[in-house]
Amino acid sequence: MNKKTTKSSDLPTTIALNRKARHEYTIEQKYETGLVLQGWEIKGIRAGKMQIADSYVVFRRGEPWLLGSLVNPLLSASTHITTEPDRTRKLLLTKREINTLLGLVERKGYTLIPLALYWKGNKIKLEIGLAKGKKSHDKRDVERDRDWQREKQRLFKKH
Repeated sequence: MNKKTTKSSDLPTTIALNRKARHEYTIEQKYETGLVLQGWEIKGIRAGKMQIADSYVVFRRGEPWLLGSLVNPLLSASTHITTEPDRTRKLLLTKREINTLLGLVERKGYTLIPLALYWKGNKIKLEIGLAKGKKSHDKRDVERDRDWQREKQRLFKKH
């Protein structure tokens, strides 16, 4: 009886989340991308020193780039390399995904927002979302619905 067991190292573990993104934007689709990173950045990410809260994705010469993310270097990372914590990082997508996203971003007014950074096996993956900005009345409606659902659960719990 061979059972396939999943190791804990096979499951994706979250490094960083962008909690503000779901509040500010309506997420239409999600894409999983790879990142081009340097050695000192990997060490900083392993130590949990990456932030993606204020970052976004732009296209330059037909290639997606992550702007605004911050990787704080370790003090013992390297002595001969000058670290740049907020450098732009290239995203790895297929040509078909790049063409689709480029068309949606340029023509239809969507934006690409990083949602989560996580380990998948021994690779670091970034989940980006194709998003549209919410208006302030949309945010209030979502908050009102969330409060009503919470109140409804309390009422059902009492009875």
